[in-house]
Amino acid sequence: MAKEQLQVLNALDVAKTQWYHFTAIVIAGMGFFTDAYDLFCISLVTKLLGRIYYHQVGAEKPGTLPPNVAAAVNGVAFCGTLAGQLFFGWLGDKLGRKNVYGMTLMIMVICSIGSALSFGDQPKAVMATLCFFRFWLGFGIGGDYPLSATIMSEYANKKTRGAFIAAVFAMQGFGILAGGMVAIIVSASFKAGYPAPAYKDNALASTVPEADYVWRIIVLFGAIPAALTYYWRMKMPETARYTALVAKNAKQAASDMSKVLQVEIEAEPEKVEGLDQERGNVFGLFSKEFLRRHGLHLLGTASTWFLLDIAFYSQNLFQKDIFSAIGWIPAAKTMNAIEEVYRIARAQTLIALCSTVPGYWFTVLFIDRIGRFAIQLMGFFFMTVFMFALALPYKHWTHRENRIGFVIMYSLTFFFANFGPNATTFVVPAEIFPARLRSTCHGISAAAGKAGAIVGAFGFLYAAQPTDPKKTDAGYPPGIGVRNSLIVLGCVNFLGILFTFLVPESNGKSLEEMSRENEDENGTEEEMRPQGGSEMRTVPI
Repeated sequence: MAKEQLQVLNALDVAKTQWYHFTAIVIAGMGFFTDAYDLFCISLVTKLLGRIYYHQVGAEKPGTLPPNVAAAVNGVAFCGTLAGQLFFGWLGDKLGRKNVYGMTLMIMVICSIGSALSFGDQPKAVMATLCFFRFWLGFGIGGDYPLSATIMSEYANKKTRGAFIAAVFAMQGFGILAGGMVAIIVSASFKAGYPAPAYKDNALASTVPEADYVWRIIVLFGAIPAALTYYWRMKMPETARYTALVAKNAKQAASDMSKVLQVEIEAEPEKVEGLDQERGNVFGLFSKEFLRRHGLHLLGTASTWFLLDIAFYSQNLFQKDIFSAIGWIPAAKTMNAIEEVYRIARAQTLIALCSTVPGYWFTVLFIDRIGRFAIQLMGFFFMTVFMFALALPYKHWTHRENRIGFVIMYSLTFFFANFGPNATTFVVPAEIFPARLRSTCHGISAAAGKAGAIVGAFGFLYAAQPTDPKKTDAGYPPGIGVRNSLIVLGCVNFLGILFTFLVPESNGKSLEEMSRENEDENGTEEEMRPQGGSEMRTVPI
C-alpha cells in the first residue's frame, strides 16, 4: 500500500521562495566560486611559471613549461576532482551531507595556501609541491559537486528547484571573473612598481625577481572566499530529506525545518516507521532493482556529462587563436613577464564576461520555464552546429578579415554550453535518484564529466597539433590538426544529443516522484493531482 508524503517534505516542496533559499545558494555556491577561481587562475599564470623556472639563456622566445610539466600542473587538479567526486559523493550518503560539507571546504583552504607556498626556488621542487597541493585541492573541489547539488535540491521547492541548483553552479561564472580581476589588479600593481623591458630587448631583465610573488598571490587568493564561508556551512542544518528518509529521524527533520521555514511542522514518527517496513525501496546501488529503475538514468547523466566536458574543456585550445585574432595578445617576446599575465587575464576575463557568465544565468532564468531536457538538447544542438561551422570552412576563418566571425562563433559555442548541458548535467543528477543514493549517483555522474575533461584538455592538446612535424609546438608529436579536431568535437556534441534522450525531465516534480520513492511495494503510485492545483497535494512515499 502506498505511503503518504511526510509533512516536512511536503512543506519544503510547496514553500515560497524565502531568504534562506538565497543564503543556501551563496553558501553552497562558494565552493563553485573557489573551484572556478582555482582552475581559471592557474591558466593565467602557467606562462609566467615557464618564464621564471624554465628560462633558456640565449633562446629567441621566453621559457615555457615543458609539455609533461604543463600537463601535470593543469591536469593534476582534474584527477583530484574526479577522485573527490566519487569519495565524497559516497560519504555524503553514508554520513550525511552536512557532516562532510565543511571538510571539503577546509581541504580547499589548506591546499590553496599550500599551492601558493610551494617550496624552494628550483623548478622540480616548486612544480612537485604545486602539483601535490593542486591534486588535494581538486579532491576538495570534487567533493563540493555532489554535496552542494544534493543539499540545494533537498532544500529547494518544486517550483524553482532547477533555478536554485543552477544558481549554485552559476557561481562558477563569478569565480572566473574574480580570477581574472585579481590577476589584472596584482599584475598591474607589480608592473607599475617593478618596470621591466620586453624579452626581445633584455631577456634576463624582462622577468623581475618579484614576478615570483605575482603567481603566488593570485593562487593564494582562492583560499579567502572558501575560508569566509566555512562558519556558515557549519551552521546549516542537515537536509530534511536525509534526516527523515535516510537517518529515519522524523523528529529532528521536523525541528530543523520548522526553524528554517518558520512554521510548525508535525514530526510524524509513525510514517518513518512505516518507511522502514517498506522493503521495495531499500535496494542498493549495485542491485537489479536499481538497474531496472535508474540504470538508464545513471547512464544518461554520466554519458552526457562526459561528452559535454570533452567539448567544453577542449575549447580552451583555441583561445590563443582568438586572442591573437583580436590583437589582445602580442608575441610573447614583445612583452615582459608581468605584462603577459596582465594581457592574458584581461582577454580571458572579457571572453568570460561576454559569453560564459551570461550563459549560466540564462539557464537560471529559463530552466524552470522550458525544462532541463529542452535546454540540454538545445545546447548540444547549437554546440554541434557551431563546431561544424568552425571546422568545415576552417581555412576561411584563418584569414585575418574573417577572424571577427570566428570570435563570434567561438563565443556562441561557449554561450550555448553554459545555457545548455554544462548547467543541466549538474542539475539533473541531484533530482532523479533516491535520497540514500542521491549524492553517490551525482558523484559518479560528475566524475564521468571530469574524465571527459581530462580527455578534452589533454587528448585534444596533442590531437590538435599540426600533421607536419616541423610545425608542432616544442615537445609535441604530430597530431590530426585543428580542423580535424573540431570535426571530432562536433561528432562528440552530436552524441550528446542522442544520450540526452536517456535523461528524464524533472521540471515541476518532487524529488520523491522523480526517484520513485513514492512507489509502494508493487511499484504503483497513488493518483496525483494535476500540476498547478490550488490545494497542497499529498504525495505517497
